[in-house]
This record gives sequence, C-alpha cells and structure tokens, in this order.
Amino acid sequence: YLYQEGMILSPDGRCKPFDVDARGTRPGAGAGIVVLKRLDDALAHGDSIHAVIRGIAVNNDGAAKAGYTAPSIEGQMEAIATAQSLAGVSPRSIRYVEAHGTATPLGDPIEVAALTRVFRAETDDVGFCRLGSLKANLGHLDAAAGVAGLIKAVLVLQQRTLPPLVHFSAPNPALQLERSPFTASAAAAPWPSDPDVP
Repeated sequence: YLYQEGMILSPDGRCKPFDVDARGTRPGAGAGIVVLKRLDDALAHGDSIHAVIRGIAVNNDGAAKAGYTAPSIEGQMEAIATAQSLAGVSPRSIRYVEAHGTATPLGDPIEVAALTRVFRAETDDVGFCRLGSLKANLGHLDAAAGVAGLIKAVLVLQQRTLPPLVHFSAPNPALQLERSPFTASAAAAPWPSDPDVP
C-alpha cells in the first residue's frame, strides 16, 4: 500500500496499538467461525463450551463521530457501559480487554478514554486490566476483525495468560495509562490470581 500521513495505514507495515510510536495499522484479510448457542441449550446437548458471552452492545454514534471512521468517546462509552451492565459485571473484575487497537493517533486515545471513563464510574484503581489487540499480530482483518478478536479473547481465558502486545515499547502518553485502570506490555504474564476477583 501507499502510506499517506494522517491516514489509517502504518508507515512501516507494523501495527503498534497503544504505543508511543503508533502510526496506524496494516491491511489484511481474514475469516473466523464461531458457533454461538444459548447456554441452556449447549448444556442440555452436552456441547463443548469454550466461553460464555454474558453481555454485548453495539451502537452507531452517527454525526457525533470523531471522524468518518472514528467513533466518539461518548459512543464508545455507551457501548462499553451497556455491555457491562447487561453482563452484570463490575469493571474492577475485568482483567483483560481485547481492544480494537488500530494504533492510530485518533483511534487509540478515543478507545482508552472511553474505557477509562466507564471503569472510573466504579473504581479509582489503576493498572489492574491489561489491554490487548490482535491487530498488533495480524493487522486489520477487515470484516473478520471482530471475530478474530473474540477468538483471541477466548484463548486468553483458556490459557489463563495475559498475552504480549507485539511491537509494544512504551505507552502513548496521550492515553495516560499510568493514571488509568489499564496497562500494556510486550511481555506475557500469568492470569492474575485474586481470591476476590474472577
């Protein structure tokens, strides 16, 4: 591809979500398949259950968007808060977020600001939730980006390991991670063991 300053594609072909050197993503194409079934039905049929989706939310903030392809902070907050509410989970119990993480100067700060504001409604704690983004590994898989991220999140839970964020060196200062509930790291870590938090 031809790199253009200020556009979504990275100048060096690497996607560096949440990184100080984040300049965009790289294009890709992919596919993913997951079988979704009501939990009661899956249990009744004796199916192998890899994960349970407790709550989801989607929205389109229309004219409130930050740009043609970038959502607003408020639109992101609404989707995050709705999903957490429907799932019946406290932000403090969340240890990993598989984020969109396109590594753009506009998108990453919007995503982290929205996550931080929603989490701050219930906790002032810092650094307890790891950020991840499959785009660091594979680039933006276009229509398959969501399902690929879902599959990664399921594998994270199964392996009980917080995965490394490929190409990460230091946080983008615009994210203010040091004052947020979130961390990012190029190193893998075991899933946190906390008797009070799942």
